[in-house]
Amino acid sequence: MRKLLYALAASMLLLTSWAHAQPELRADHPERYTVVKGDTLWDISARFLKDPWQWPEIWHVNPQVQNPHLIYPGDRLALVYIDGQPRLTKVASNGVVKLSPRVRSEPIDTPIPAIPLDAISSFLSETRIVSAEEINGAPYVLEGEDGRIITGAGDRIYARGEKPADKVGVFRRSQEFRDPDTGEFLGLEARSIAKGEVSAENDDVLTLKLTKSSEEVRIGDRLLVSEDRRLTTQFVPSSPDEEVEGEMISVEGGVNQIGQFNVVAINRGEREGLKPGNVMAVLKSGNLVRDPVTNETIKLPSERAGLLMVFQTYEKMSYGLILQATRPLSVGDKVTNP
Repeated sequence: MRKLLYALAASMLLLTSWAHAQPELRADHPERYTVVKGDTLWDISARFLKDPWQWPEIWHVNPQVQNPHLIYPGDRLALVYIDGQPRLTKVASNGVVKLSPRVRSEPIDTPIPAIPLDAISSFLSETRIVSAEEINGAPYVLEGEDGRIITGAGDRIYARGEKPADKVGVFRRSQEFRDPDTGEFLGLEARSIAKGEVSAENDDVLTLKLTKSSEEVRIGDRLLVSEDRRLTTQFVPSSPDEEVEGEMISVEGGVNQIGQFNVVAINRGEREGLKPGNVMAVLKSGNLVRDPVTNETIKLPSERAGLLMVFQTYEKMSYGLILQATRPLSVGDKVTNP
């Protein structure tokens, strides 16, 4: 009898956990939706789910949309129920819902991305986190041809140091990141300025031809191995595998108020188990108030005020994109599992 009770209790616990994990639909969700140019998977999921980061829970199990990253403008999606659970599927041209795979024959340019790539493209392709030793030991620009101190694409420049590779990137030292609680060095942001090719070596003096530049190259800029990074839209939203707590330590542009689609740096990275696609809740720090009775200073509790998705991870830190913000956020606000 006792074993039976244990079994029943375990079954109820599993059922409760399973029900808890099911994504919750919005009360005003549509039954059907036609994808338009400019949509992202996050936008579409937010039309159906209270927590958009759970979209694989209703999309990936359906063979018609098994890979949600291959949804294109013009596709029509329908909300159906399979075994009592909500699922999204594509609608055939005759308006009939099909649950079987089919081959797309019409030419389509590009599928919709998971999140707005224009907000993060420079971080994916041009920004790098390095150690102080790496940037300080890299070759540095001496001057441009004809003694110029500022140069750009098509110009020749001279640098001093050991050649890192035939094709190099020109980087400028940016901000240094440290953990606000422990003071630990987390990384140094190196911002891409230009790309070039080494055309000659004379002892430790390098001659380079600049092939591309986004800003003027200046004396003292550093040369690092050029990395051909391909932009990816394959960000699958998920909660971190382990409990992670950290905080936002910087925001692109140094603005005072952080909002939707701002890029932020957080003081947690690969060593804490973070990976691209992880979604984290942002907790707005509570205000400091004075107790009118005891005259003590009291800190109010933090409140959930947004969501971010991690898109670039390094050993000790990561970059994330703010996807939701119900109120202005700030550097120092906490981040945790959603």
